[in-house]
Amino acid sequence: MSSATIAAIRFGYGLSAGQPAPGDAGALSAALAAPDAMAARFPVTGMAGVFPLIREYNQARRASRQDEPGGEDRFQAARRNLRLTMLEGLRAQLMRAVLAPDGMRERLHAFWSDHFTVRAKGVRFIAAPSAFAEDAIRPHITGSFPAMLRAAVTHPAMLAYLDQNRSIGPDSPAGQRQGAGLNENLAREVLELHTLGVDGGYAQGDVTQFAELLTGLTFDVQEGFLFRPRWAEPGAETVLGTRYGGAERARLDEVFAALDDIALHPATARHLARKLAVHFVSDRPDPDLVATLAAAYTAGGGALMPVYEALLAHPAAWVLPFAKARQPWDFMVASLRALGATEAALAGLGYPELRKGIRQPLAHMGQPYQAPPGPDGWPEEAEAWITPPALAERIGWAMALAGEYSAALPDPRAFVETALGGTASETLLGAVRAAESREAAVALVLASAEFNRR
Repeated sequence: MSSATIAAIRFGYGLSAGQPAPGDAGALSAALAAPDAMAARFPVTGMAGVFPLIREYNQARRASRQDEPGGEDRFQAARRNLRLTMLEGLRAQLMRAVLAPDGMRERLHAFWSDHFTVRAKGVRFIAAPSAFAEDAIRPHITGSFPAMLRAAVTHPAMLAYLDQNRSIGPDSPAGQRQGAGLNENLAREVLELHTLGVDGGYAQGDVTQFAELLTGLTFDVQEGFLFRPRWAEPGAETVLGTRYGGAERARLDEVFAALDDIALHPATARHLARKLAVHFVSDRPDPDLVATLAAAYTAGGGALMPVYEALLAHPAAWVLPFAKARQPWDFMVASLRALGATEAALAGLGYPELRKGIRQPLAHMGQPYQAPPGPDGWPEEAEAWITPPALAERIGWAMALAGEYSAALPDPRAFVETALGGTASETLLGAVRAAESREAAVALVLASAEFNRR
């Protein structure tokens, strides 16, 4: 099998009928180093554009509750605009993934967005997860992890999701006046999920001290992110043996110093290295691959491009067979790529089509859009995705998709090669040849075990 086929399937969203696969590791690295053309081509609304919608939602809800003339209509319009913004973000991300020449940047966008999971709390924040990924993740994919960590931890979507905007130092001026309390959610998830890992060597005392250091991080819908020194717990905090803050007025710089130190901790290097290896290569990755990625991370001071280059250069990243199960989003995107979905066709997807053809099937397959079960994101294990009910949903979606493209479906024998690049088994080839129609043959390919692996 060619390196181009492995590159497209393992590190991208699969082979495409409309464009050639990246040739090798060098081509993937070069594409990552180039400007982010897909983000410019298919923009997603960031939080600066979402906040005015939230402000209008708040005002319209108040008008509706107070029975102002036209208040209920205004409220329903505000709800609708937030939902439409979310769906526009879904369409833009779908277009990026389906139409990207290489796909690795889009895979990394999904990986890091899942690593720093956020989820909307109510209709007000339904467009916030896409905005979070656009603001805090996308600009740093090929930059540094410390910078990404700072951006993620201080983003309003993260602060709202983990209730950090309600965490006030008990002994702070605001805490003494309001009787407010400390919330450890963000501190715990940063240490356990985002950086050191569950076995990273921290203790409960580090969580509490770190939570105290993070007091003061908040936001409002008028100004966005804010640091309020009067909310911050006074005095110094010691996290992983290092002292931050002190007698002076609380400063955001101290929070950033702690985040930078934690980002460059050896346990963080190991945790991120293993997650990348698991996501791209195998649920049980080669220990030398993990060690190589961790060493590249440490040597580069948290820079991410050297880590990706080490991943692409390691022999374990190019072995066969494909050991990962495609998650539902991966499966949908790969299917559309294989069928050669065009920009015009994707741009023409209206909101009903996005709901019925993408969002609802994702939920039925077990991966509701931007709604993971918890802060640890989506599971990586194949067993979580390859189940009889989930496979039945994939088969049904594949058959419906083939039906939609029935007027321009490719010859099934050619489609096997387009979609699988030589990985089809003799059993699948025989089933495709015996299929009663082109629609059935194409659906067989998309529902096959070969296609559902990467």
